[in-house]
Amino acid sequence: MLMSEMTYSEGIRTALREEMKRDPSVVLIGEDIGVYGGAFGVTAGLWDEFGSDRIIETPISENSFIGVATGAAMTGLRPVVEIMFMDFIALAMDQIMNHASKLHYIYAGQVNVPLVIRTPAGGGRGYGASHSQCLESWFMNVPGLKVVVPSTPDDAFRMLKAAIRYDGPVLFVEHKLLYKKRGEVFECQDSEIAFGGAVVRRAGTDVTVAAYSRMVDLALDAADLLVEDGVEIEVIDLRTLNPLDSATIAKSVEKTGHFVVVEEGCKRGGVGAEVAARVAEECMEFLDGPVMRVGAEDSPIPSAMSLEAQVLPVADDIVVACKDALAW
Repeated sequence: MLMSEMTYSEGIRTALREEMKRDPSVVLIGEDIGVYGGAFGVTAGLWDEFGSDRIIETPISENSFIGVATGAAMTGLRPVVEIMFMDFIALAMDQIMNHASKLHYIYAGQVNVPLVIRTPAGGGRGYGASHSQCLESWFMNVPGLKVVVPSTPDDAFRMLKAAIRYDGPVLFVEHKLLYKKRGEVFECQDSEIAFGGAVVRRAGTDVTVAAYSRMVDLALDAADLLVEDGVEIEVIDLRTLNPLDSATIAKSVEKTGHFVVVEEGCKRGGVGAEVAARVAEECMEFLDGPVMRVGAEDSPIPSAMSLEAQVLPVADDIVVACKDALAW
């Protein structure tokens, strides 16, 4: 049943509010997430509802408060931590990679770490080299950690609920330019709350384009442009990077015979490299052309908007990659 139309950020806020009301063990931790409402306003209003007992403001000390949240998760709470910019997550890598994601295994399942780390990522706002990165590929290499990358308000709502209820650590990546995106959000029963696999956002017959987060919208824009050339691309929204839904990708590649993968992060050693390798391993007999990748240039992201636009991928880059895949 349709709940309402809302923005991506409202979908996240609604999920947080509903889960905090449902489960008193859910607490929020992070910088400026209380009275101020978060750097991007996502937690606005929650302080008035839940107060300092449930919303814990922290100093600028990412490694420390991720460590606190990991310990809290081990002892019965369900912390949802906000890292103000994904770039800052580097400061907490030890806690995430060596503790939160490993303790369940180190102690043979005797402890769980139901921890969600929310973080805004991506460029497009001229924030510069240390406030604009997409670093998801780092975390695909961490066993024991789920990586969730929703592209729509409804997925943000549903998948955050699933992340909060999951008994292990989840990295929940939110693109800054999606916060104002509007869309329908549907009510869901407890039995319907799950991460879910990849989903086809647009059906096509000529080229499969796999993308996630904001790049899904660019892939759909590219699809509109390619129609003028008589090319129908199938757009797949990956939605999660770990686990990665290889089956949905393979089914599409079997139909189209061509494959392009799109990410905003750097192409070298990125998400696209892993997805492309999976397709090469699992779908070689279906391919009628090369696997193509689209991603950011191998450069720090400039502050000047005109230069930033030269580094980050755009819809035209996807169009070119699709044409190159078909030209083989």
